[in-house]
Amino acid sequence: MAATATRDVIVGIDAGTSVIKAVAFARDGRQIGEFAIPNSYATLPGGRVEQDMARTWTDTVAALRGLGAALPELSGRVAAIAVTGQGDGTWLIDADGRPVAPALLWLDSRAARFVEAFRSGERNAAHYQRTGSGLNACQQGPQLAWLQAHGMEMLGRASTVFHCKDWLYFKLTGVRATDPSEASFSCGDFRKRCFDRESADLIGISSSLRLFPDVVDGVVTTHRLTGMAAAETGLPEGVPVSLGYVDVICNALGGGLYDPNPDVGCTIIGSTGMHMRLATSADDVRLNAEATGYTMPFPVAGHYAQMQSTMAATLNIDWLLDVARGVLAMEGIARSRNDLIRRLDERVLQAKAGELLYHPFISDAGERGPFVSHEASAQLIGLRTRHGYWDLMRAVMEGLAFAARDCYAAMGSLPSEIRLTGGAARSRALGAILGAAVGSSIRVCRREEAGASGAAMIAAVATGLYSNMMDCAEEWVRPYLDEPQAPEPALAERYARLFPAYVEARLAARPVWKQLAAQRAGANHV
Repeated sequence: MAATATRDVIVGIDAGTSVIKAVAFARDGRQIGEFAIPNSYATLPGGRVEQDMARTWTDTVAALRGLGAALPELSGRVAAIAVTGQGDGTWLIDADGRPVAPALLWLDSRAARFVEAFRSGERNAAHYQRTGSGLNACQQGPQLAWLQAHGMEMLGRASTVFHCKDWLYFKLTGVRATDPSEASFSCGDFRKRCFDRESADLIGISSSLRLFPDVVDGVVTTHRLTGMAAAETGLPEGVPVSLGYVDVICNALGGGLYDPNPDVGCTIIGSTGMHMRLATSADDVRLNAEATGYTMPFPVAGHYAQMQSTMAATLNIDWLLDVARGVLAMEGIARSRNDLIRRLDERVLQAKAGELLYHPFISDAGERGPFVSHEASAQLIGLRTRHGYWDLMRAVMEGLAFAARDCYAAMGSLPSEIRLTGGAARSRALGAILGAAVGSSIRVCRREEAGASGAAMIAAVATGLYSNMMDCAEEWVRPYLDEPQAPEPALAERYARLFPAYVEARLAARPVWKQLAAQRAGANHV
């Protein structure tokens, strides 16, 4: 079903960790409708974090139905559907297409010990050279290794292993597939953009190779919406469906990483932080000595996105906001986070720069970029009696900015311009601090739903609406980018002098983190 004058809407599905969204875009990239459903998952003992696969599909159907109700003409106008979603994880189905068990999410840490042992062994370097990605417990490869040791009954009933978006694509089209970005992630070859037997051998999951589906590039190949899926979603049978790349790649595409200027980075500031550069060939990929970060094929031939991910970004800000809310509550004063955020930028920018050092490693899962440490924890250095609450908040934002610089440095030279997206992208204070800490101009992407937009862009090229991704990006991305804001020179100079201390302090803290983790583990067993 090709796009026609009446079929002028592309629907992008973004099945995230927190929310499942269905978003409608006009042919020129304008967002014309959206419907969201809160996602649901369970956190269980032993580091298990699982999601009900059947409910994920039901919630996606509800999101599409909700979008259809918001846009009553949607069924007659839809030209294509694209789907992306949360990355990593392990979603197993049997030969009949039924879920074998709840999905293991990227938050699941049961494979952490396997990963820690592997990363300290002699096979780690060879694996990193093939995949371009440091091994982490969130990834499908280590999770399969854990299941081979502890869940063989489950694997024995499985016929195919998916990621989140692959499961939804299967439910939409009946096709068992994954995309190049996730195929090459933890047991693939990034240069070949596919699964790789040697990578699987290195992490000991050769017996699970039978589970891997075909690799389908949604930029060039689509499949049709089945009659069953059409009946459930209310969308027309036969409409082309494009399998998007993983959500972080779609966010980067929708957020402006693909640009004629090769010296552009993209930072996504949400609960976690993601920092990306675009490599225009496999030879342009910069791997590092610590074997950290990720390399994923980009939805443009020969291009790759390199990324370093920090486990906690706005989680640090939320923590400090909640400290204030707790103190106020003790005095009978109720304040929401939004109440405190209203003047946050003003207060932070009034606080003196570079007074404190903060390492934003507040996640219970430790850190994974640009180093891997399950014991890593946040720390604040330099406190004096003169420091108040807003000095602490400024230090937290500076810590996020230094963490971004740390990540970009691990991938090569620092970018001259950063495209900023995510929940905190609209913070004036964070943008100014980030630009000065990295020494980059900041350009905020005002696109409301960059992930769904990136997926829809893939479908727009796949269905011939655009002949190439650059033309699509010119119309779908560039109008949503603010004018670049240059870093303030004196602030950039101050942060450049302070950054080496940030790195030195985190390196010195590693044995302390281990001692604290051991003490906590011992206390839990008393």
